[in-house]
Amino acid sequence: MKKFLLSIFILLFFSLVVYADGRQEALDFFNNYVNAANTYSNSIVDMYSPNAVIIRQVVKPDGTTANAYTDTATYLRQMRLSSAAAKVKKYKNTYRNITVTPVDRGYKISSERQPSGETYWLKTYQIIKKQPDGKWLITEEMMQTKVQTFLRYVKD
Repeated sequence: MKKFLLSIFILLFFSLVVYADGRQEALDFFNNYVNAANTYSNSIVDMYSPNAVIIRQVVKPDGTTANAYTDTATYLRQMRLSSAAAKVKKYKNTYRNITVTPVDRGYKISSERQPSGETYWLKTYQIIKKQPDGKWLITEEMMQTKVQTFLRYVKD
C-alpha cells in the first residue's frame, strides 16, 4: 500500500512539474511575441500557424462588438505592410493582467492590451500550441480594436 501511495504521489508531483513547465514555456513564448511585435521583428510571422484563426473584435462606439475574421496569409501580409508605418510612429502595445490557462488545444494566454498613445485597454487572447518539433505556434488570436474600418470585414 505504501508503494502504491508513493507511486501516486510521485506521479502527481511530476505531473505538476510538467504542467508548470508548459505554462512557463507558453508565457516565455508570449513575452517573445510581445518583444518581436514591439521591435517590428520579421520573426513574428513565424510565430503563427499557417491555418490560425485570426479574429479582430471591433468595439463599436456604443460598446457593442463585432468579430472580423481573416485567414493567416492575409493577416501576415497586412502585418508586414503596416510594420513600416508602425516603426515610424514608434507604435507599441503594452500588456497587463496576463494569465496562462491550459486548454484542450494548448494554452490560452489572455491579457489586456493598450495601444501606444491611448488611455483605454482592450481584451486579447492567443491560443498557442507546442508542435511535434518543439516549436510553439499561435493557433488562434483575438484582439479587440476600436478601429472601425475593420467592420467592413465583419460577415453577418
